[in-house]
Amino acid sequence: MNYETLFEEALGQVYIYEKPMNKSIKGLQSDNVIWINKCISTKREKLTILAEELGHYHTSYGNILDQSSIQNKKQELRARQWAYFKLFPLSKIIQAHKAGIRNKYEFAEYLGVTEEFLESALQRYQDKYGDAVEFRNVTICFNPLGVVEWFDF
Repeated sequence: MNYETLFEEALGQVYIYEKPMNKSIKGLQSDNVIWINKCISTKREKLTILAEELGHYHTSYGNILDQSSIQNKKQELRARQWAYFKLFPLSKIIQAHKAGIRNKYEFAEYLGVTEEFLESALQRYQDKYGDAVEFRNVTICFNPLGVVEWFDF
């Protein structure tokens, strides 16, 4: 999925604006409106920011800017998890394996996301499932990252 596709998909749910903001703010979401910092230079980073802000739209409530609150941290994690699952479902690991992707840099390129987003998503999957998970008749290993296909007998 690319930025334009997710942008178009989201337009039926929220209004999205790109505007210059403080460099420390990458995106914000409030009252069915998402703002993406226009100063972000790559579509990959804009895609990950838009996905996370959509995650906030779907999973968060209230003002969660104060991250010293445990409740707010939980909402932040839920929004990020929504973004990980949206842009990087487990099926993409299998597709990348079948496409011959061999390292995390190639994998991030394949997904159209930043390497940082990929690393965070893989860590979240490992936190959720452990070192491996059975999915669609294969075993997906998270550390090291790989796919094990089993013989059918």
